[in-house]
Amino acid sequence: MTTAPSAGGEAKRKKRRRRRPKGPAALNSNNSAANNQSPAEKSTSPKNAAQKPKRVYAKRVDEVSAGGLVIDSTGTKGLLIGRRDLKDQKRERLLWSLPKGHIEAGETPEQAAIREVAEETGIESEIARELGVIDFWFMAGGKRIHKTVHHFFFTETGGHLAPQITEVDDVGWFPLEEIVSLLAYPDEKKLIAKSGELTL
Repeated sequence: MTTAPSAGGEAKRKKRRRRRPKGPAALNSNNSAANNQSPAEKSTSPKNAAQKPKRVYAKRVDEVSAGGLVIDSTGTKGLLIGRRDLKDQKRERLLWSLPKGHIEAGETPEQAAIREVAEETGIESEIARELGVIDFWFMAGGKRIHKTVHHFFFTETGGHLAPQITEVDDVGWFPLEEIVSLLAYPDEKKLIAKSGELTL
């Protein structure tokens, strides 16, 4: 005997659960979902968020200068230039160093050294011998500067002591035995110290 549909005797159909595929098929489905993301969704995804920004490197600039130590006509004093220490709030402290400056186009280091000494100190000189070369790095204006400086020993030949306006705050002759202790920069201290007796 067959029961009527309204009697509730019809067999209930069981719903089948759809199983997720395992293995490569699952990976492919995930990848396809990622590929279907909009550009806005991709930009906010964890993978992109974890990417580090590109490093921006400072531009390297090479500079070459020349200068050195001038010894006076008596052979007992050396010539130094003084510039105000920008870290000194009172602007009273002077940093003493050897006169020097950039080598211009067409100049030799020797020619540039003689010219720069005259411009910065007012003293005319001639080169007696080489002293050595210093090179160092520093940052300025967002650039990495690699500076090479050729140094010489000079003898005074004339001129009048006067600091170069806008470039130098003071100039002076100092006893040769005090030069190393007065120099503000370690590289110049080492250069003069290892040169031995400061005689020409």
